[in-house]
Amino acid sequence: MKNQGALSGSGLVVIVISDDLAVRNSLKFWLEVEGLAVRSYVSGADLLSAGDLARCDCYVVDQKTSATSALNLIAQLRDRHLTAPAILITSHPSLSLRQQAEKAEVPIVEKPLVGNALLDKIRDVVGARG
Repeated sequence: MKNQGALSGSGLVVIVISDDLAVRNSLKFWLEVEGLAVRSYVSGADLLSAGDLARCDCYVVDQKTSATSALNLIAQLRDRHLTAPAILITSHPSLSLRQQAEKAEVPIVEKPLVGNALLDKIRDVVGARG
């Protein structure tokens, strides 16, 4: 069901990072159906070596992405002055991960992604930026 919310047809660019092909492809498909432009990457290294990182309104980062933790990747983006909001997706986050994410001001959306939880969170974090 197509959500006619504030993001539909908005021209917002979301970057999805996940080493899980099924997760990456399903998120890309679903967010594009919702009217978002989506670029996806298999790893943080692939993302960081990409050319045009400045054009991004929100990062959606899977905690299970290989090689580097999602929060470490987000810190690397911030070090490069890429300040678009980020959302962490993960299953069963530990208390430690929740605390680290809160300290980094990165909201968590738990998998399995049910309903519009991720879309609503994207709307929230992008809207908060103004």
